Amino acid sequence: MVSEILGAINVVRRAFAEVRRLGVRLFLAFTGVQAVLVAGLIALAEIRKRRFGPSDGFPWEEQPEVELDSGGMLKLYSFGVKLYESMLEEIEGAEEAIFVGTFIWKGDEMGKRFVEALRRKAQEGVKVCVIFDGLANVGVPPSFKQFPEEIQTLHFRPLWGPANLANPRNVFRYHRHTMIVDGKVGFVGGYNIGSLYEAGWRDTHIKIRGWEARELENDFVDFWNSHRTDDLEPIKIERRRSWNPAVVFRRNDPYLRIFPIRAMYIEAMDRANHHIYLTHAYFVPDRAMRAGLIEAAKRGVDVQVLIPRDSNHVTADWLARRHFHELLSAGARIFRYKHIMIHSKTATIDGVWSTVGTANIDRYSMLGNYEINLEVYDERLADQMERMFALDKTNADELTLEKWESRPLPSKVVERALATLSPLV
Repeated sequence: MVSEILGAINVVRRAFAEVRRLGVRLFLAFTGVQAVLVAGLIALAEIRKRRFGPSDGFPWEEQPEVELDSGGMLKLYSFGVKLYESMLEEIEGAEEAIFVGTFIWKGDEMGKRFVEALRRKAQEGVKVCVIFDGLANVGVPPSFKQFPEEIQTLHFRPLWGPANLANPRNVFRYHRHTMIVDGKVGFVGGYNIGSLYEAGWRDTHIKIRGWEARELENDFVDFWNSHRTDDLEPIKIERRRSWNPAVVFRRNDPYLRIFPIRAMYIEAMDRANHHIYLTHAYFVPDRAMRAGLIEAAKRGVDVQVLIPRDSNHVTADWLARRHFHELLSAGARIFRYKHIMIHSKTATIDGVWSTVGTANIDRYSMLGNYEINLEVYDERLADQMERMFALDKTNADELTLEKWESRPLPSKVVERALATLSPLV
């Protein structure tokens, strides 16, 4: 009797082992299929990019500064040439301190112009501190990343060395794009530093003049002092802080497990009465974000989403497609920007509320990276944001539910096969 029981147990164990082996094989096979699909999509995107290349020019217009009730000033930039001119002009006029943080800092002509401008000011005695991300700049020549010694440089979490490669915190990247001069002027938005972004991408930045810029400076100082290496000195700046409730910086900090940008968006969508206009480079909303947009559309809010037709990350494009049917069926409208990459991370709601920043609507930005967004309650800025959105739509095609449902069967199969990658983006 005992031998029969043991024999039955062994049979069950062997069956479980076989099922486990089969499950592992199926998982590996499916993962392999996904890898092949992703590689194929990237290859096709590269071929298309080399064959057609980016188109020259895109619609944009100069926006005047908006004066806040507090006396501060806000200015939108939707063209990199004008933005970089303003940033370099502010660097030239600096008297005390310049802080620059960016995800990507290309070693090209524009990247070198910024380094040279900062070096000159540092030699004049201005304190210059810069941060750039280690992973995002892995393809930049190492010689360029060795900035002049006058510039204090925090190369955030580079990937070389066993300790860095094994560090689980390396998944949290520095994705902020900011510059602050003398605690009086600040810049924040989607623009990286490089010649490509000067006129080859459509992006959005905002300039802040006044007390409110000190909050952006405080963000840089906090990050620098928390993550600096031993060879870098802490930054000690004490200024009177701003309490303007109409202009608030929201910053994600994965190390502290603080993610206010996602909550900001969900709350704003919930309060929407008339319209929601979103522009995002990578749009893979999670369940709560999708629910917020769908519920708004169902209660009559005009929900419009502007995204690239073909971004620089083809996998993100395909993962975004997974949610189109649900959004279009609820009444939301989707527009796809043509011919050139749109990299903006902006929104405006009801002619009152707006945000410009670094965070995309995807899991990586909302729950993974170090991000920062400016939240503004101002009808004049919202009016400019709406005009900018309308102008961008002149270079976009609307995707209707009918068009979407008629897409080829192979596309639907690829979307379904890649669906499980959404949590990684």
